[in-house]
Amino acid sequence: MFTSTGSSGLYKAPLSKSLLLVPSALSLLLALLLPHCQRFFVYDLQAVKDDFQIWRLICGRIICLDLKDTFCSSLLIYNFRIFERRYGSRKFASFLLGSWVLSALVDCILVEAVWYSFGITTSRNLPSGFLAPVFALFVPFYCSIPRVQVAQILGPLSITNKTLIYILGLQLFTSGSYIWIVAISGLISGVCYNSKMLQIHQVLCIPTWMAKFFSWTLEPIFSSSEPTTEARIGMGATVDIQRQQRMELLDRQLMLSQFAQARRQRQQQGGMINWNRLFPPLRQRRNINYQDGRRSEQQAPPPLEVSEEQETCCSSGADKTCSKETCYHLVARLMEMGFSRGDALEALRASNNDLNVATNFLLQQ
Repeated sequence: MFTSTGSSGLYKAPLSKSLLLVPSALSLLLALLLPHCQRFFVYDLQAVKDDFQIWRLICGRIICLDLKDTFCSSLLIYNFRIFERRYGSRKFASFLLGSWVLSALVDCILVEAVWYSFGITTSRNLPSGFLAPVFALFVPFYCSIPRVQVAQILGPLSITNKTLIYILGLQLFTSGSYIWIVAISGLISGVCYNSKMLQIHQVLCIPTWMAKFFSWTLEPIFSSSEPTTEARIGMGATVDIQRQQRMELLDRQLMLSQFAQARRQRQQQGGMINWNRLFPPLRQRRNINYQDGRRSEQQAPPPLEVSEEQETCCSSGADKTCSKETCYHLVARLMEMGFSRGDALEALRASNNDLNVATNFLLQQ
């Protein structure tokens, strides 16, 4: 579901982690243990207008009183942690603050517009919680996250890496009668802030001193250590690099599996690659090395020389070139392990100049 956002969990996303833990915990606490306190967190614009309860603009727009909204918004915040890695915690917090403030103003305008247009009072029925900034994050998600097709169904219809995220947003959009007002205000505020309209991003931003204060106090509490059980792949702003690294890993695994299969069938002819031609069997190589060692037992081994064949070993069958010294170093490393120069050159060509893969090729013979 979250393939569009990379891996590594909440690593380098302390603000997203705090938005997942703190509001969710408070929402569960109010729903299970303190239901009589829920009235203080109702998002009631009528009370703000008539009784000047300005504090409801803050309390009513932080904690969700509906557990379904809590669950959906938490999943979306986890998905949108990519923007904290891309922007940094301060800029990400500024986006959330700006969209949160702007959406409160748009909420009031939309409520009044619905009242004057249709005579429907919606000011007492708006859903509570940190919902408007979540909907605002759909704007950069739509604009900046690449769309990659995953599967195709019913002819022209296709499932992409972003489809399930939109379905989850639609589920949140339809979870209440008047949540569409909060959703529209969030999208409008997201467009205004993301497009830098009227320099809003410079007015509604987190000051540097405040960012440093929270970095010193709260970031050590909510920071996550780098995972050690998963591959180091790109994330956030490097989705293309992420896919490239995944393909390189799959290519390497495919190359090793083909090599293992060819070794099991090396007595048969054919196949994609004749590995017996590239790499002579280990027993034969040992016999050759043993005979060569007997002949040169009384002589000092000649120094390694870099030939023209070695100079071009890195550029053969690879996408990149390397210097003469690098080629010499790769061949010399393999020859120091006891392999012949010809085997070392062939192994480097077959493995696209990956020393570890080339070593595996040679050792498994």
